[in-house]
Amino acid sequence: MVARINTVAFAGVDVVKVDVQVQMASGLPAFSVVGLPDKAVAESRDRVRAALTAMGLSLPPKRIVVNLAPADLSKEGSHFDLPIALGLLVAMNVLPGDEMLEYSVLGELALDGRIMPVSGVLAAALDASARSLGLICPQEQGGEAAWAEAIEILAPQSLLSLINHFKGAQVLSAPEPAINSSDNQDLDLRDIKGQNAAKRALEVAAAGGHNLLMVGPPGAGKSMLVQRLPGILPPLEPAEALEISLIHSVAGTLEGGELLRRRPFRDPHHSASLPALAGGGLKAKPGEISLAHLGVLFLDELPEFGRATLEALRQPLETGRVAIARANAHVTYPARVQLVAAMNPCRCGYFGDPSAACGRTPRCAADYQAKISGPLYDRMDIYMDVPAVKMQDLSLPPPSEGSEAVAQRVAGARRTQRERYAGQHEEKRPRSNAEVDGKLLEEVATPDSEGQQLLLQAAERLRLTGRGYHRVLRVARTLADLDGSAELRRPHIAEALSYRRLPPGREL
Repeated sequence: MVARINTVAFAGVDVVKVDVQVQMASGLPAFSVVGLPDKAVAESRDRVRAALTAMGLSLPPKRIVVNLAPADLSKEGSHFDLPIALGLLVAMNVLPGDEMLEYSVLGELALDGRIMPVSGVLAAALDASARSLGLICPQEQGGEAAWAEAIEILAPQSLLSLINHFKGAQVLSAPEPAINSSDNQDLDLRDIKGQNAAKRALEVAAAGGHNLLMVGPPGAGKSMLVQRLPGILPPLEPAEALEISLIHSVAGTLEGGELLRRRPFRDPHHSASLPALAGGGLKAKPGEISLAHLGVLFLDELPEFGRATLEALRQPLETGRVAIARANAHVTYPARVQLVAAMNPCRCGYFGDPSAACGRTPRCAADYQAKISGPLYDRMDIYMDVPAVKMQDLSLPPPSEGSEAVAQRVAGARRTQRERYAGQHEEKRPRSNAEVDGKLLEEVATPDSEGQQLLLQAAERLRLTGRGYHRVLRVARTLADLDGSAELRRPHIAEALSYRRLPPGREL
């Protein structure tokens, strides 16, 4: 007799069905796990044996073989503990085999029989729903799994409570969907005095989901401005919350099994490696750019990041996904982010300030800014110079307009964009103006005659690439949305052009 239990493996955010097969046969006592298990899966033998011993059960003196099919798929992670344990219990006639086949199972076992949290429960729950199966998962992640519709979820605290449920000695109640209820207050734009032009650029970036680069001396308030960006971004749609939480579930960063309700804001240190930022490593885990999906990726001190690390962002910024190819894995993660970066104009930080003259100007600034390649520079929708704050501004009272008023205008512009693109195919539907491309961009962002004339003149003078030309149109479309205008007029084009700069080394 061969006992079978349904479980899953993960290839990025995709789920692969795995069949756990357990056979007990006569022969010398042995316990082996086959089917390309990694170290964590191979060690499950000792955890499973200890968990059964903690309940007063012992494995029979037989030759036990656990096969994880398909055998040519590499198996990673500790979530195979619980499926293997249940397969053994079915083979020992402790649990009914037919009933267990109605569930997909994942969970790690502690030595005392408790079921510990694992990564990927939300993805496994959605897969179980698609296959018309129930789900057995750790108790702490029952609220995460409950977001999958129309499936039976068992979230036991221990292996013993799960056995008692199937024996009829205990009833496990269905978990309720859990959502992150954190009410941390966002930092307010009212805290920043002066920098009105930078605040305007931040509002435009939030309204259209545009990439933003801020350049200014130390202490000008670049980081303070960006840290207040989450407070003016539009709230997540339910489908977006599920999409983001799915990535964090696979990455193992979904705390307490609660779905995220706030847009991600990731700000890795400039010492971050290429795999940390783009994704990869031994198990091809999602990087910062995927963890920031549908949110903000903030790179402070941009030129201090490694050149190869920054260049790895170029393709994901265009395609909205990152493909990780390794010898043992080839996975794709979503990576549709709003890139926001900040940098000093030169290494000392005071280029252009007559009161802090540098003996190496302008070569110092040119060499420092040249660390950012032209193609990456071209992918920035908005370039904003952030000057030093004047002492007179610091002595003024706080501005009357805060993040709440700006967030209302941003939400209105985003609402206009949703209505405009509602008729597009779901898979290709833009979420914001920053994602509009091709023929659709020509339909929704055609300037009037005066605006078109200005754009053509500026395109030649600024030597805009085709990508830069389209990015000007996208920003202008956002400016029109903020104004409540259906037409793209000359003022919208003019302001959008004011946010463009030539890359270093391409002076007029």
